[in-house]
Amino acid sequence: MDYINIKDMQFYGYHGVLAAETAIGQRFRVSVKLALDLQPAGLTDDLAKTVNYAEVYALCKEIVEGEPFQLIEALAEGLAAHILADFPLVKGVEIELIKPDPPIAGHYKEVSVQITRGEMR
Repeated sequence: MDYINIKDMQFYGYHGVLAAETAIGQRFRVSVKLALDLQPAGLTDDLAKTVNYAEVYALCKEIVEGEPFQLIEALAEGLAAHILADFPLVKGVEIELIKPDPPIAGHYKEVSVQITRGEMR
């Protein structure tokens, strides 16, 4: 299996359980790993035989900056489901969704969820 990685995309969204999160919004970072066979594209130099990562970026932006979710777990599931549905060459997807500044009292770098859907090996 081959992979396309799109790392540390940054968007502004309104996801969260607290009213302040959905009113003020906050930054989110997303990394996506797409599993697919890259050999046909590599042998032919043909974009139609791979996934256009600009389109994956645009889809992620639309979802993260779109309708709010309460949980980042649900947002990650939405991202994975849309990617698998919209890009038929993708056999599996791994999503890391990072919420750098959740409203938690204390010192920490970030909070994240990581999910894997489909075939990744």
